[in-house]
Amino acid sequence: MPEPTFEPRTTAAASNSTPNALAHGAVPTIVVVGHGMVGQRFLEALADRGLTPAAGGARVVVLCEEPRPAYDRVRLTSYFDGRSPEDLSLVEPDFMDRHGIELYVGDPAENVDRTARTVTARSGAVFAYDTLVLATGSYPFVPPVPGKDARGCFVYRTIEDLLAIEEYAKGAVTGAVVGGGLLGLEAAGALKGLGLATHVVEFAPRLMPVQVDEGGGAALLRTIEDMGLAVHTGVGTQEVLAGADGAVTGMALSDGSSLDVDLVVFSAGVRPRDQLARECGLAVGERGGIVVDEECRTSDPAVFAIGECALAADGRVYGLVAPGYEMALAAAEVIAGGRSAFTGADLSTKLKLLGVDVASFGDAHGSAEGSLDVVYSDARAGVYKKLVMGPDGTLLGGVLVGDAEQYGTLRPMTGTVLPVAPEQLVLPAGAGGPVALGPSALPDEAVICSCHNVTKGAVCEHTTLPEVKKCTKAGTGCGSCLKVIGQLMPPPEDAGLCGCFPYSRSELYEIVRTLEVTSFAALLDSHGREEARGGDGCEVCKPTVGSVIASLAPTVGASGYVLDGEQAALQDTNDHFLANLQRNGSYSIVPRIPGGEITPEKLIVIGEVARDFGLYTKITGGQRIDLFGARVDQLPLIWTRLVDAGFESGHAYGKSLRTVKSCVGQTWCRYGVQDSVRMAIDLELRYRGLRSPHKLKSAVSGCARECAEARGKDFGIIATAQGWNLYVGGNGGATPRHADLLAQDLSDAELVRLIDRFLMFYIRTADRLERTSAWLERIDGGLDHVRDVVVHDSLGLCEELERLMADHVAGYRDEWAETIGDPERLRRFVTFVNAPDAPDPSVRFVPERDQIKPDLELLAGPVLAVRTLEGTAS
Repeated sequence: MPEPTFEPRTTAAASNSTPNALAHGAVPTIVVVGHGMVGQRFLEALADRGLTPAAGGARVVVLCEEPRPAYDRVRLTSYFDGRSPEDLSLVEPDFMDRHGIELYVGDPAENVDRTARTVTARSGAVFAYDTLVLATGSYPFVPPVPGKDARGCFVYRTIEDLLAIEEYAKGAVTGAVVGGGLLGLEAAGALKGLGLATHVVEFAPRLMPVQVDEGGGAALLRTIEDMGLAVHTGVGTQEVLAGADGAVTGMALSDGSSLDVDLVVFSAGVRPRDQLARECGLAVGERGGIVVDEECRTSDPAVFAIGECALAADGRVYGLVAPGYEMALAAAEVIAGGRSAFTGADLSTKLKLLGVDVASFGDAHGSAEGSLDVVYSDARAGVYKKLVMGPDGTLLGGVLVGDAEQYGTLRPMTGTVLPVAPEQLVLPAGAGGPVALGPSALPDEAVICSCHNVTKGAVCEHTTLPEVKKCTKAGTGCGSCLKVIGQLMPPPEDAGLCGCFPYSRSELYEIVRTLEVTSFAALLDSHGREEARGGDGCEVCKPTVGSVIASLAPTVGASGYVLDGEQAALQDTNDHFLANLQRNGSYSIVPRIPGGEITPEKLIVIGEVARDFGLYTKITGGQRIDLFGARVDQLPLIWTRLVDAGFESGHAYGKSLRTVKSCVGQTWCRYGVQDSVRMAIDLELRYRGLRSPHKLKSAVSGCARECAEARGKDFGIIATAQGWNLYVGGNGGATPRHADLLAQDLSDAELVRLIDRFLMFYIRTADRLERTSAWLERIDGGLDHVRDVVVHDSLGLCEELERLMADHVAGYRDEWAETIGDPERLRRFVTFVNAPDAPDPSVRFVPERDQIKPDLELLAGPVLAVRTLEGTAS
């Protein structure tokens, strides 16, 4: 037999082997057909049991159809968030070499001869086997509608599918996804992220019909429509319309309507990939799937089937990765000579679709006889929670949409009597709940990670999250259990900011300042945890370090512009466009009005801008004027006019100084004792653009009557006959706190000097997202310690704190003035990268009180009652 013409892409063992040898030697051979997530888990299970060549076990051959090894299909959509195909890989770089496994990518099995016990690959290579494992997965179901093969039609299943969609979308404007299930909504989010106006067409009467009930589907629908996606439920696709060139031009729906689209993604479910089994005579189910028993053996004892291609012993084909992993473990154990069985799996699901938390667990639809629902629905907030209870108080299942915070605790409690009334677990704070049970309430046998079937007891045998992942694989699947695992871990010995850095925010601040570090990558590579170096960081450390570098930019020599280079990727959502994102996808413009003082000419400019761009105007509590309803592509045009009129960014989008509010003071008020307006303007111009752990607010009152409400601010100033009193640590909002007196009867210069010190000491020592009020209560010694440091210079830091503030003042540049003067920076302000002049069609408004408001339908959603176990409304 001639040697095969393909090149194996793994080990030296693979290249030196004779894959076409037919003789069954003394060393048994395991051939695995398919190398997806389940196939890789099976290989890991073989390695754990010493069945690989490196351990003196069997020869292991893997035939993979795709051009790359196994990757994380659960997180497939994260490719559009910047993750590369390599980032998605599930295979450690040396895994195949280390275990002597032969992996042949791009060379799928095409024939199985069960009599000769051989598998023939597409390349012509023939592999003899003692044991054959089919892990062929599933294929996307494409409805047999006319036009389904038109140019511009895609499925959403592999990385290659995503690459093709990404390329075609460059010339498209509107897309449609056929299917409103898990993958369909992810595909819709991907299309929207690519800049396409997006439709979702779902034949069922609600989105995600398998996972959520009618109420949950309604909440999900309202939230997704609010994001600008058009959803069509209860209708099917009749035809995909194409032009003379064969490209998609539209869709005809079953209700007689049509959609003008130029890209279609089919995500209408999957079917077991069982063709190879059919052709070699293995038993398959009536509706598909390779029939297997509890050991995952097929009708041929030498052949196993695992994952989505298998029809399990309980009569189900499982489309989730967790059951596939359980089947892989069961098959590996049986092949190793042990005893194991797969009799069914937990179908609980938690995921984030388009930013919306969605979870279901147990008997989510309440199909058990005598079951009762406890329901909470808030149409305005897009929150829906339902617990399905048995007559005896046993938790049977549930659905959570919009707020799935308690999923990690509730799912393991399924089948038990809850320790508290179920109403307390769904109601919001102030209405009888919520009660935080916490993982301590779970028994040791409770399954924490359903992907890998890991119990609480197994998790608690370890002390760190990396150790848990390595030893149990918990947290390496869908990731929904990570929060509970974190809560089960003992407090870390270090006070590290996150899993990437062993240092606190304040320690990182000192490192950046002392070593003059100017980039996140440099800081991570030099001071990150060993396992995080060379990585991308996480959602905790990136914005935190970005803020630290921005606050120290003039001192360490970094760019002070937050969207320059690497800094852009570190910023929070609003900073990306230097504007506040509103609920309907539009943005607000907040020009700085220092001290609340404004000339008639500038008022006229604001009015003209609002009129010309059709913006909603509102005077805020911070004595500014907000302009709402701008599209992202309009932001530079609006700000050009505002900057030309002398306005600057109000930094309403950043963790920085917002406003310094004032009363009219002694200039106009007969009770005023100091010029509060002048002081407020001076302070706001001094601290504008100062990046900090959280937003900063201030106010100056001209007398003790306190009309500016200075004691509700992070730093507030109240005039006295002798000068100024300085108050710090105030806070409004949900947890109001009166500010504390730091110093009194200060001169102008003394006041500014103490505020400089106070702000820089706060920025230096606070935790991420910690307001001055919380910081003042947390820091050792509290107010007395802060007074010692900033007033009495007990630590000898005051000169340095003043210098840091002086650097900030000298280095300040208005972000919007710098943006509109740079064509390269202006390129980011488009709705669609492939059609920069096209407005966002999903941003719509309706008239109200001679102005506009967002066109939102979610305010008219149904109100669902909370029902007790007896079924009576409450």
